[in-house]
Amino acid sequence: MIKHFSLLLLGIFILSACGKPTKTNSLLPSHLPEAPVAQRIDTLIITHGHTRTDPYFWMRLSDEQKNSETTDKQTQRTLDYLNAENAFTDSVMRNTVELQQKLFDEIVGRIKKDDESVPYLKNGYWYYSRYEEGMEYPVVCRKKESLENAEEIMLNVNELAQGHSYYSATAMSVSPDNKILAFAEDTVSRRVYTTRFKNLETGEFLNDEIPNVSPDGAWANDNQTYFYTTKNKVSLLSEKIWRHKLGSDIKEDVMVYHEKDPSFYMGVYKEKSEKYIVIYAQSTLSSDYHILNANEPNGIFKQFTPRTAEHEYTISHFENKFYIVTNDKAQNFRLMETPENATSMDNWKEVIPHRENVLLEGIDVFKNYLVVSERKNALNHLRIINQNTKDEHYIDFGEEVYVAGTSINPEFDTELLRYSYSSMTTPYSTIDYSMSTKTKEIKKVQEVIGGHNPEDYKAERQWVIARDGTKIPVSLVYKKGTPLDGSAPLLLYAYGSYGNTIDAGFSSTRLSLLDRGFVYAIAHIRGGQSMGRKWYDDGKMMKKINTFTDYIDCSHFLITQKYTSPQHLYAMGGSAGGLLMGAIVNMEPQLYNGVIAQVPFVDVISTMLDETIPLTTNEFDEWGNPKNKDAYDYMLKYSPYDNVTAQDYPNILITTGLFDSQVQYWEPAKWIAKLRATKTDDNILIMKTNMEAGHGGASGRFEPYKEVALEYSFMFMLEGISE
Repeated sequence: MIKHFSLLLLGIFILSACGKPTKTNSLLPSHLPEAPVAQRIDTLIITHGHTRTDPYFWMRLSDEQKNSETTDKQTQRTLDYLNAENAFTDSVMRNTVELQQKLFDEIVGRIKKDDESVPYLKNGYWYYSRYEEGMEYPVVCRKKESLENAEEIMLNVNELAQGHSYYSATAMSVSPDNKILAFAEDTVSRRVYTTRFKNLETGEFLNDEIPNVSPDGAWANDNQTYFYTTKNKVSLLSEKIWRHKLGSDIKEDVMVYHEKDPSFYMGVYKEKSEKYIVIYAQSTLSSDYHILNANEPNGIFKQFTPRTAEHEYTISHFENKFYIVTNDKAQNFRLMETPENATSMDNWKEVIPHRENVLLEGIDVFKNYLVVSERKNALNHLRIINQNTKDEHYIDFGEEVYVAGTSINPEFDTELLRYSYSSMTTPYSTIDYSMSTKTKEIKKVQEVIGGHNPEDYKAERQWVIARDGTKIPVSLVYKKGTPLDGSAPLLLYAYGSYGNTIDAGFSSTRLSLLDRGFVYAIAHIRGGQSMGRKWYDDGKMMKKINTFTDYIDCSHFLITQKYTSPQHLYAMGGSAGGLLMGAIVNMEPQLYNGVIAQVPFVDVISTMLDETIPLTTNEFDEWGNPKNKDAYDYMLKYSPYDNVTAQDYPNILITTGLFDSQVQYWEPAKWIAKLRATKTDDNILIMKTNMEAGHGGASGRFEPYKEVALEYSFMFMLEGISE
């Protein structure tokens, strides 16, 4: 049980001197304003007989408070504080305004303004999107049968975005008869969407509008029935699947599935074969599927196989059977198959066995070929299997460090596989690969305006021995000629949660760092899945601290190998990677000159104790449930907010969004307030809150790069780089 007691201690803002930074350079203002110090109202939180004191619990606002036309005292106090932090950040960074603009112009200047995606064929139409110069949003188009035919504009997102400070149109799906477009629209950045429909023959939007949905959906084969997912209005978790008939009132829609376990995400999609509508429910450790023949939209969904704890799997339909990628008796997953009319687990037969050193990440099914996506030694591999002869081969990529993966492949009866390829020096390419002749056709190479020569840069892979003896891969890139004597600035990025792997791909944005002498590195730490499923299992729950020590050990390695030094080492991570940032600055702050924590998840225990917060219940198997004392005690060891202590911290830039539904803005806001009140140094501590955006930041094609320019300018200011 959690109990709260509040004591009013101080007024809303106490102004205190920010002090002088430990380093002086030409971009730091000679006289800084006084930093805002938040009102302190101690809230005592008692859990398992243990008391935590939260001085800034009051910063939490509900969605109703944020969106209300009237402002109560708490809301005003919170908004005043966030705005004061923004103003202070602007003051600290005022000498970099011209540099930020230069960086922004430089970054967007490398991007082709009138760019166009590579068309893909589906159901008789070629689909693509293009950008018009000066526009922030795409124009979504198609051409019937041939690319030589007239263009049909399905959506001009620029027109839809007019009047909105934030806009997103996603999850576009065309009915089987090619006449109706369904898409999901978000105008708040809270990841709560409205499904809309457009008649592609007349150009008119239908009256059918479905609010409070997740961005997914599936058409039945009658071209009139659409299945969609609604969210719990408090937790924002996907919760129910509904059947909608075009032209009918949404009040008449029929609920076909209700997920009552709040630890599961869920949604609905259509199989590539077009034969089945599939409802999926997914928790961290368990999967569940229900299937329905798409020709029988009024039928009853059938459970694929009974749900069990700690069984994860995915399904793919092929002819008269399903393929299943499963971790049953297979930590790194194996491939099974089963008849489509006998899908329960006792009918499954093995196709590809489990391998200790290879992670089976997924499959793409074609009429004559099966493409298996694998991961070995922190690299992607694509395995091609002939469905008829069972002959197989791998695609050769030829570089030491790279990223490759299957792309958009909606057509079933084709021998062409579309995949993407990149490395830390090579821009992204879209490639069509003939699975029969083993030949490649490059359809598009990412164009870097102004030119880019991969030979000017060097990418490499290093292996770091962690404190427990585990070998951690680190990918690096730098411009040739960069001194590797400890004097170069280095930005070390990592994520390390949910099994998400950060691959070593290309970034034209990153050139603004490399060309100014930075080394860029990615630490493939545990908690991700670079080295297989065990890599993930060893970096979550009661092993989560491995994630943080891996990153610190990688930092020590980069210093001892003279890629950089503590005076020039910078750390960056976002969301769960922001948790990583919060943990490492508590554990070994002296290693870093600067830290950039993007939308950081730092108040771990309080968030995981509150099941009304979006995503909390779904993540008990990732972090643990602090209502259990062993999990609570373990979280307490690393939760960044709870472990802020009186010590010197590095220079820190924090970013957040007021409408973030994944990491609520109050976590970084409370964290910076506590850091400022507790730390013993005079280093820079600033936070920028986007008052109109959520977890992903600003919308549009170019607007997000303003935040990148701010982050780069922060590091350049600390390095004394003014150009």
